[in-house]
Amino acid sequence: MGMLAPREQLELLRRGTVEIISEEALLDKLAQGRPLRVKLGVDPTAPDLHLGNAIVLRKLRQFQDLGHEAILVIGDFTGLIGDPSGKSETRPALAPEEIARNVQTYREQYSLLLDPVRTRVVFNSQWLRPLTFYDVIRLASRTTVHRILERDDFAMRFRQHQPIHLHELLYPLCQAYDSVAIEADVELGGTDQKFNNLMGRELQRELGQEPQVVLLTPLLPGLDGVQKMSKSLGNAIGITEPPREMYGKVMSLPDELMIPYFEYCTLVPLPEVRGLEAALREGRVHPRDLKKRLAREITAIYHGAEAARAAEQEFERVFSGREVPEEIPEVALSRAALRDGRMRLVHLLAQLELVDSHSEARRLVGQGGVSLDGQRVQDADTEVSVHDGLLVRVGRRRFARVRLTA
Repeated sequence: MGMLAPREQLELLRRGTVEIISEEALLDKLAQGRPLRVKLGVDPTAPDLHLGNAIVLRKLRQFQDLGHEAILVIGDFTGLIGDPSGKSETRPALAPEEIARNVQTYREQYSLLLDPVRTRVVFNSQWLRPLTFYDVIRLASRTTVHRILERDDFAMRFRQHQPIHLHELLYPLCQAYDSVAIEADVELGGTDQKFNNLMGRELQRELGQEPQVVLLTPLLPGLDGVQKMSKSLGNAIGITEPPREMYGKVMSLPDELMIPYFEYCTLVPLPEVRGLEAALREGRVHPRDLKKRLAREITAIYHGAEAARAAEQEFERVFSGREVPEEIPEVALSRAALRDGRMRLVHLLAQLELVDSHSEARRLVGQGGVSLDGQRVQDADTEVSVHDGLLVRVGRRRFARVRLTA
C-alpha cells in the first residue's frame, strides 16, 4: 500500500479501534515521513489464536501495509510473572518449557496474519533479564503504588481484601519498559491492556523519550454473545480451525454480533458494512443470508475463497438438508471400557471428546442436542448400547463414529 498522507492513514487506522491516545500525536508522528515502530506485546499463555486475538494482529498488519515497522514483543520474561490484567486472583506463572512451546505455536499462527518477512520478533528477556536489582529499584522509583493501584483489577482485589503479590505490581512496569527498550512510536493492545500501555507512555516520558501513541482494539464477544472470546470459555473460533468448523461456528453467532464481526473480523469496506447494517435494520436483507456472507468472508481470510465455498455447500447439505457430513472423525473406544456392551451416555460423550465436561454433556442432552444413530437421547445418565460404527452427534456440528478396539 505504501505511504499515504497522514490523514489518509489515520482514516484507515480508525477502523476496528476503540480509542487512540491521541489522534493528534499519531498525526504528528505520521507527518515525520518515516516508518513508525509499532509494538504489539504477545503474552505466550495460550498457544492457539482465535478471531479475538486476530483483531489486533490485523491492525498490526495494516500498519505494515502502510509502510511501518511491525514489532512483536514476545513476553517470554513477563510470562514468568503472568499478566494480572482482568484477573481476580494471582495468575500462575508459566514454566519456561511451556512458554517455549507456546511461542513456537504463535510463530506458526501469526504468519497467517502478518507478513513474516517484514515482522521483527523480539523477546523481552533480552533486556529484562540483564537488569540488576539496583536497576529494578531505580525503575520502580519512576511510578507510585497509588498509580499502580488505579488499575481496576488491583483496586477491586484491594477492596475485597484479595491477595495482590508484589511481583504482580511489577508487571505493568516490565511491559512499559518494553516500550522504552524498542523506542516504540505506537503500541497496540486490547482495551484490557489500556493501563499497561499508558504506563509505557509515562515511563518513556520519564526516561526522556517521546511518548508512544496507544491504539486500543475491542474485545470480541464470543459465540455466547456475552463473554469475551476465550478458548478456556469454549466460545472461541480458532484461526486454524478447519474451514467447515469455522464456517459453522460463525453461522451459530447471535444475530446482534453480525455487524461487529463484519467490522472487526472481515475485509469488507466500512461504508459497505454500514450499508449492510442499514439493510438489516430496515428488513431489506434476511439475517441468515447476511450471516452466510459473514461466514464466507471470515473463512476465506484464513482458508481461501474456494475452501469457504466448499464449507458453505457442506453446511447447507448437512444443516439445511439434515444430512450428516461426508467426513466423520472415527474415535477408538476400548471394549473393556464397556459393561455388557453399554456405557452411560455422559461418559461416552466425554470418552469421544465431544464435550469438555460432564456438566456440558448434561446441558446438551437436556436441550435435545445429542443423538445416537439419528435417535435423540433425553437422559444423560442412561446406559446406552455401544456398537462398532455407532454415529454420535452433539449439537449441530460435532460428530463422531465409534470404532471398538480389543
